[in-house]
Amino acid sequence: KAYRGMGSLGAMAQSTGSSDRYFQDAVKDAEKLVPEGIEGMVPYSGPVRDTIYQMTGGLRAAMGYTGCPTIEALKTSARFIKVTAAGVRESHPHDVKITKESPNYKLN
Repeated sequence: KAYRGMGSLGAMAQSTGSSDRYFQDAVKDAEKLVPEGIEGMVPYSGPVRDTIYQMTGGLRAAMGYTGCPTIEALKTSARFIKVTAAGVRESHPHDVKITKESPNYKLN
């Protein structure tokens, strides 16, 4: 899927509304625009129902880990613990070559 931020060069060059938003509407030469956004491609990850299915599965697992029978109980009794980026890397599988990714566990 194509992604183009409102502050990207393409958006500001094509539309006066976008360049006006970034106070560059007086600039007539596209080479003189100073972009504040990006354009790019985002890989298609499938239907949203598949993502929702995986998210609800994760929610069910979290409720099981915390012993919370309802979402309300999860809201009131669950504790969030900050983990550093290094801690997250260490807690994930490492020193192994994953040959088949799961739908709920992607490396990137």
